[in-house]
Amino acid sequence: MKKILFLILCLSVISIQAQTARKFTINLTEDGKAHMVCFLPDTPSGKAVVGIPGGGYSVLSNSHEGYLASEWMNKKGIAYFVVNYRLPNGDRTLPIGDVQKAIAIVRDSAAVWNIHPRDVGIMGFSAGGHLASVISTHSPYEVRPDFSILFYPVISMDERVTHKYSCRNFLGEEGQKDPELVRKYSTQHAVKRHLTPPALIITASDDRLVPFVTNGLTYYAAMRNAGNECSMFVYPTGDHGFGFGPWFKYHDQLMSDLGNWLDNRKAPAPNAIRVACIGNSITDGHGIDMASQHGYPALLQQKLGEQYWVKNFGVGGRTLLNKGDRPYMNEKAWEDAVAFQPDIAIIKLGTNDTKPQNWQYGDEFKKDLEQMIAKLNPKRTKILLCTPLPAFKQSWNINDSIIVNGVIPIQQEVAKKYKLQIIDLHTLFAHETALLFDDGIHPNEKGVQRMAEIIADALKEN
Repeated sequence: MKKILFLILCLSVISIQAQTARKFTINLTEDGKAHMVCFLPDTPSGKAVVGIPGGGYSVLSNSHEGYLASEWMNKKGIAYFVVNYRLPNGDRTLPIGDVQKAIAIVRDSAAVWNIHPRDVGIMGFSAGGHLASVISTHSPYEVRPDFSILFYPVISMDERVTHKYSCRNFLGEEGQKDPELVRKYSTQHAVKRHLTPPALIITASDDRLVPFVTNGLTYYAAMRNAGNECSMFVYPTGDHGFGFGPWFKYHDQLMSDLGNWLDNRKAPAPNAIRVACIGNSITDGHGIDMASQHGYPALLQQKLGEQYWVKNFGVGGRTLLNKGDRPYMNEKAWEDAVAFQPDIAIIKLGTNDTKPQNWQYGDEFKKDLEQMIAKLNPKRTKILLCTPLPAFKQSWNINDSIIVNGVIPIQQEVAKKYKLQIIDLHTLFAHETALLFDDGIHPNEKGVQRMAEIIADALKEN
């Protein structure tokens, strides 16, 4: 039976290659040990998927977990790329670097290949699913995919709850003994709120090789707990490794489910105005369930429309002050915000700076604000400074008097110096306690709606 299936698979791959609109190979290393096989559609939709075969980090299952998907992808207008990456043998930088280079090439060639550079996803299978999740959680903004599709993925690097050989091959025998390294590459721990791209997890409930409860489900839970977009399709049977194989009992249903999910993934307009929302927990969406979809930046996107591309770079509890207890400019979100190259940056920081342990460095607030402005480059980026909301309670030792007499005057001074627009949220919310949660600090659902309205109006006026 296995020989028959293998023969069918080989014939399928040959047929796919014959029907592909355009197929070619690009070397990712000089010696060609890592290379990418490219399948471009006749009628491109602008979407691209970078495929990462599995194989336990010991072989590459690049037939049913790679090339077999090309015809289906191309028929949907999706440019498809299969990465034949170098096996780690304990050196994880090899496969990571190969996949990151592949994504960089796809984005760099987007105009030539009729691809939207911000509609480039990744699709990994088994150990390739782990690699895809590593790329999604650990990569710099420039080579981070815009969405990820994870087939029965290895997620944990703890060999007690996952595929132990994938762990050992990826981390090496010595690396597997390092608890910090195991945790770092157990990617459910690496999910970042707002920053980790939307994900789809595909698995079978009877997977005996990579249990989805301790792998795919943990990634789903981490994404959901972070408020990030994530979906999961769990089929009743199929065990492990079904890939794109037509022998999979639920193959037709899988193709329908995956197709619908991809169709519903909308990229920003090619020339959309980029808006970076920089801030603390108020921008992040403290207390707002699924803040990535319901926080003020998401609502701002709805109000501004498709000609804008709004991204949330908020991180809870952060200070503008670089000597504060949790400086914003030390965060990955700040790196991403700069790499985003925004046309408009909305800065809403200063609330946490008023805590006693932070405001002792208040004489450096102006310098640090000017440093942030310089990094964003006001010659290229229109910068709006939002004053902090009123602190109706001294929750977390946040001090409204310091907001009024310390933070806001400095913001006004800097805004005048650099000719920046100020949005005075403090005044506009001064008598609106009903727009805040009971903590007297964070806006509730009505409050973030009001913030989005105010900021949208300010942008439309200018």
